[in-house]
Amino acid sequence: MSENCGCSEKCRNPIYGELDKFIDSHKRKKGQEMLIPVLHKAQELFGYLPIEVQEYVAKAIGISSGEVLGVVTFYHYFTMQPRGRHTINVCMGTACYVRGSKKVMEALVGELKIKVGETTPDRRFSITVQRCFGACGLAPVIMINNDVHGRVTPKKISGILAKYE
Repeated sequence: MSENCGCSEKCRNPIYGELDKFIDSHKRKKGQEMLIPVLHKAQELFGYLPIEVQEYVAKAIGISSGEVLGVVTFYHYFTMQPRGRHTINVCMGTACYVRGSKKVMEALVGELKIKVGETTPDRRFSITVQRCFGACGLAPVIMINNDVHGRVTPKKISGILAKYE
């Protein structure tokens, strides 16, 4: 399938073949220039960016693994941990914080029994934090996938989560 990895197990994985096709379609760009689009595609395909995938990308586009890791750890969008089917983003911007987002976060952590940045063992939910969603009038706000939930209180958490089976 691929000549980039040098590992027969990876070469048998069809996802690497899809990633190779994407990389080939962007060959007009060079190394760093194509890194972000390739990482976006790799995360879309694999669900996250483990070290093996980062090393594969580095070799495939001709840059160092350190450069890839630097970009992956710098940008909030990229993750090196598997995410759940539903990502819960909690707004910690000023308006949300003042109106109780810290207590909402504590309720989520207590209900799901995971910390910020982690994923539940059943891979149903992941919790992340953002600084502002631009929905200050609805504070405190959480966003699950692309659904915005406003005026959230700790008491509402169980009911909101129940909608995401």
